[in-house]
This record gives sequence, C-alpha cells and structure tokens, in this order.
Amino acid sequence: MTVSEQPLSPAELRAVFGSNLRILSREYASISSLCAELGINRTQFNRYLAGESFPRPDILDRICRFFGVDARILLTPLCDLVSTEQSVLSHPYLNDWLGPDATHVPEQMFPSGFYRFSRRGFLDDRKFLQGIVLIRRIDGHAVLSGLEPREAMRHQGLPLSRAQREFRGVVLRQDEGVSILIARRGAKTGSYNFLAPVASYENNFWEGYVTRTVRSQPAGRRMTRMVYEHLGNDTAAILRAARCAGYCEADDLLTHHLRLLQIDQPLI
Repeated sequence: MTVSEQPLSPAELRAVFGSNLRILSREYASISSLCAELGINRTQFNRYLAGESFPRPDILDRICRFFGVDARILLTPLCDLVSTEQSVLSHPYLNDWLGPDATHVPEQMFPSGFYRFSRRGFLDDRKFLQGIVLIRRIDGHAVLSGLEPREAMRHQGLPLSRAQREFRGVVLRQDEGVSILIARRGAKTGSYNFLAPVASYENNFWEGYVTRTVRSQPAGRRMTRMVYEHLGNDTAAILRAARCAGYCEADDLLTHHLRLLQIDQPLI
C-alpha cells in the first residue's frame, strides 16, 4: 500500500464531513433556522461543522435526505462527488440536444438577480399569485431558486417549512427566449416555464406561460400565462415584491403585469 492509498484517520474523515456540511449549509440564511428544519440540536450541528464528531446513522440519513446527497459525504469531498457524477443533460446520448448549447444562457439573454413574477392561480383561477425568485450562475449554469408563498402552501394544505416551500430549477436556452425546469425537493412536483423578452424601455420584462405536473382534474388549471420582471439587486424593490407575495385580486397586480397577462384572452 502506497502512502497515497493510506486510509484517512478518524480526524481526517470528520474534517471531510465537516467541510461538506459547511458547503451544503451555505444555501441557507442561518445555521439556527437550518437546524430547526433538520430537527438537530444547534450545538451538536456545530460539532459536525467543526469536524469534531459524526452523526448517528438516523441523523446522517436525515441530513442526506434533506440535502439530496448520500452517505459518501462522510468520506469524499463534495467537489469530487459532483465531478464524478455525470449530469444526465451532458450524457453522450443527450449532449447534442440538451448539453452545453442548451445550458449556456448568457447574462445578456437572461440576467442574474431577483425577479418578481405574477400569474393566475392554478387552484382558484379567480385569484392571482405574486412571488419572487432568484436567478444566479453556478459553475457556468443559470439556475433558479425560490420559496412558495406561505399562503399558497396553506391553501393547498401543505407544510410551511422552508424545506417544503423551497423550489429550484435550471434555465435552458431557447430560440426565442428561455425555458425553466423547476421542481420541489425530491422532484415531488414540478413545472415548466417558457419566457420570451418583452420589448420595453428597460428590457426587464419577460412573458410566457407555466405548466404544472399534475394529472387532469375537473377543477383547476394546469397551464396559465406568467410574467417575470427583473429587479436585479435593488433591495427596496425586492422587499416591496416580497411584501406582496401571495394571492391577490387582479386589481392588485402592477399595471404592466396585468396588461401582459391578458387575463381576458384565452391561452392558445
């Protein structure tokens, strides 16, 4: 056995796990809120982060399920796990269809930053839904993240925890705009968005439609128009949009959003 093949010591293994956990935790606003969602004592979680201890098997299972990883985070640096697992979009079978040409979305095509969106409600089409999402670049890919408004979750009888409310997606390049594949954690539900830029003074509006992944049912919609408005990193505008997130009446929508949604016209 060569020196490079020597097994890692317990301290080194704890350091690997702690480093991986710190990377995974960066997505969350605070460690306290993350611990609350995980149901793990904050002091104990800090010991994991510092590489001072390993979690019990049941706690490890909870952590892996929450972050969508497997038990290899105990042994292998996260960057190595990511690099060794080929994305299905870049698989040779799909590379010419959904590979780099599709996933390369330049900033000028769809800029990073916060977006305000609005659409008609799926379950009650007399109501409209407003919310915000964040578009950013990770490893050269345009990705989306956001939280379902609490009111929308409550309306569907779903838990209000961040883990249940959070959705993420990937932005794909299209000839006339962009498409976005979005899913909740574990791909339990999802949606498909298509957005095309609207000619305007600031070029900060996109219009299109959204479809959701549910079976046909007598009530509710599976497809409706959607509007995105780029807010960038304007803190005041983002906070105003966040305060308005949730269900509203048509009269509560911003004038330009209401016009682009064409609520009196059928979607064809």
